[in-house]
Amino acid sequence: MERKTSTGLQENVCSALCYLIWWISGFIFLLLEPDNKIVRFHAMQSITGLGFFTVAGWVIGFLPVIGYWASVVVWGVAVATWIMLMLNACRGVKYKLPVLGNLAEKWADTQIGPPTKPGRS
Repeated sequence: MERKTSTGLQENVCSALCYLIWWISGFIFLLLEPDNKIVRFHAMQSITGLGFFTVAGWVIGFLPVIGYWASVVVWGVAVATWIMLMLNACRGVKYKLPVLGNLAEKWADTQIGPPTKPGRS
């Protein structure tokens, strides 16, 4: 059975909606969901990951000569990533983007996987 969130929606639905309007919906769900750590993780990953693609697409677009075509590639990768993140979240899969997923996990105060013991490895 799916867990409900403070919004009254199922956890996987809320997680997928974090990506719906790119990083904007991530901010919205970060504010609406103070308790559910999985939804907060997806909200932060939406903000960091899709926010990165937004800034990168704009900046690369201003490069002389290759800017237009490079930004087309960045936006293509961004849209593919966006769809993949939404589908995985809808299925209840906690997919982490490289580097940015770890930041999102840290900032959302979540830990995916078993806790680590302090001390020796």
